[in-house]
Amino acid sequence: MLNEVLIQHYEQGLNKLKTEIEQYKNELDLWKTSGEIPNSGGNLCLHLIGNLNHFFGAVLGGTDFVRDRDAEFANREVPREKLLTDIDATLPVVKGTLEKLTPEEFEKLYPLEVFGHPMTTEYFYISLLGHLSYHLGQINYHRRLMSVS
Repeated sequence: MLNEVLIQHYEQGLNKLKTEIEQYKNELDLWKTSGEIPNSGGNLCLHLIGNLNHFFGAVLGGTDFVRDRDAEFANREVPREKLLTDIDATLPVVKGTLEKLTPEEFEKLYPLEVFGHPMTTEYFYISLLGHLSYHLGQINYHRRLMSVS
C-alpha cells in the first residue's frame, strides 16, 4: 500500500537527516556558509523539519504547528541536540498522517496549491520525497565541505 511505502521512504530520509547532523565534526560548522553556498546544513535541517511538520502535520495531520519559513533560514546556532530532538519529533507526525490516509484520500486534491497548480495528495507527498532527498544531498555536501575548510 502507498502508505507503507511512503512511511518507509520518509523514515529512511529522516534517519539519514539525523545521521548527517550527527556527523558534523564541529557543531559550529552546521551554521557556516562558504562562497556562493547561501544555506548552512543547520538551516536546511530546520527547513526540512518546518516543511514536513507544515505539509503533513498542520495541513492534514491536525497538529497546531505554525510554520515560520523565514526563521528556518534566519536562525543560527540552534544546538545540535535541539535539531536532533526536532527530527525525532517530526517522524511520528509524518507517519501518523500517512497511516490515516485512505487510498481515496490520496487521490483527492491536496488542500494547498503549493506549486501553483492543483495536484493530488499522492502526487504532492511523492514530490516532497524529492525535496527531502535534494536537501539531504546538499547537507551531505555541506558537511563534507565544512570538514575540509
